[in-house]
Amino acid sequence: MAPATDSSTMMPYSGKAKLEQVTSIFAKLKTDLEQTNLLPQQRNTLLEELKVHGRAAENADPIFTRNGIEILARYGFENSNSATSREALRCLANALLLQPKTRQILNDNTDDEFLISRILFLLTYNSDLDFDSLVRSHQLADSINAAIARHAKRYSKSSRRLSYDNPMSMNTMALSETLKLMFNITHHYPDLQPMFTKSIPHIFKILVRHKIPSPPLEQPVNYLINALINLDLESTDKSPKSFSHCPVFPKFDAKCNAEHLINILDQAISVYPEAELDTAVSPVLTLIRRVYEIAPDSVKTYMQWLLLPTDDERSRPLGKSDTLSARLLRLSTSAMTPTMRGNVSSMLFELSGKDAAKFVHNVGYGFASGFLMSHNIAMPESAMDAYADGEGGKEGEGVPVNPITGQRLDAEEVDQGPPMTREEKEREAERLFVLFERLKATGVMNVENPVARAVQEGRFEELDDDADE
Repeated sequence: MAPATDSSTMMPYSGKAKLEQVTSIFAKLKTDLEQTNLLPQQRNTLLEELKVHGRAAENADPIFTRNGIEILARYGFENSNSATSREALRCLANALLLQPKTRQILNDNTDDEFLISRILFLLTYNSDLDFDSLVRSHQLADSINAAIARHAKRYSKSSRRLSYDNPMSMNTMALSETLKLMFNITHHYPDLQPMFTKSIPHIFKILVRHKIPSPPLEQPVNYLINALINLDLESTDKSPKSFSHCPVFPKFDAKCNAEHLINILDQAISVYPEAELDTAVSPVLTLIRRVYEIAPDSVKTYMQWLLLPTDDERSRPLGKSDTLSARLLRLSTSAMTPTMRGNVSSMLFELSGKDAAKFVHNVGYGFASGFLMSHNIAMPESAMDAYADGEGGKEGEGVPVNPITGQRLDAEEVDQGPPMTREEKEREAERLFVLFERLKATGVMNVENPVARAVQEGRFEELDDDADE
């Protein structure tokens, strides 16, 4: 094969000559795929020429056929030479922009959906492809929404739903690539987010009906969650035959989506190593917080019941059992998971109505103090009282609870050790005095030092060294 000239100086073809040249290039590329008879530079030159021909759709028909797309895709994804892969992807991008039939980006064929979604997903990185134009002028959002709706429809039939249980099935991989594409578009182009609102109920339908895999955040579950994070969950689709209410809380069971997300969270923090939680599980927690923020009161109450410590857990210090709430409390102070730590504490604070006293009541001052101090949130002095806890966590009823540990006072272990000596009592009094003075100096709590108060009221007596104990 004779060396070809650089594409920038290539003489333009037109009419029949152009069609023959494009056909000839594809014939050479197809033979190369079968026999590997071209050198890397020869392949690149042919693809560069094809890119020039593909800038105008006239007389470039072979580019837009299934055979042409498949040849370019193989070079784009299977070739180890980055220059070759890049040129092939550019040819594919031009084809998607120019040919009307390729603007219907995603069709009923999952192989095509997987292929084209992967191409567009990769082009969201380090590419000058105008996705704003693709979405607004070339119906890309409509195509993505239609593809997700088709997947959701398949989940209506149990026999077809089974094909998604395998993370490596073509159905699952095609859905995952489409969701990844949606996430990147809505992340890089926030103004386009409303154009994907109609997919919210379909994504939740797939998420709830998909059996929680093992591990829980295997595809497509992780991509379903990520896709929802960028969308306005409170929006409703105003188009005909759409959901007229918030799709996150369906009329048939307003709590089902929130409950399923919490089930995923429960399994995920049990399965993944602590070192992986920040990366793997944080998106689930973020989505749960967003759902709670817009939830109706009945759903909020249900989410509080699932996520906050129950009365039964107060027979021990909070965080000592193996319930979901206890594991969340331990994560709220974990040095290994800085993102999860802040996310969990914020969620528990929000579940407490963003009320500092109620927050301490729900989780104990031991778990609440760090969050309150780091966010400079003042706490009323009454929050440190041994409040009573009754059914439903109502204050002022039932059995008194230790405000530090959250444990019922009647369930605390009785100290069976010998009584404190006078010196031990003095040291303890001094330690408490210093601790309360430090706490008062932070400004977080307006608390009176009980030792200083005892001295002022004459209840503190200085004993002589030779006094009896």
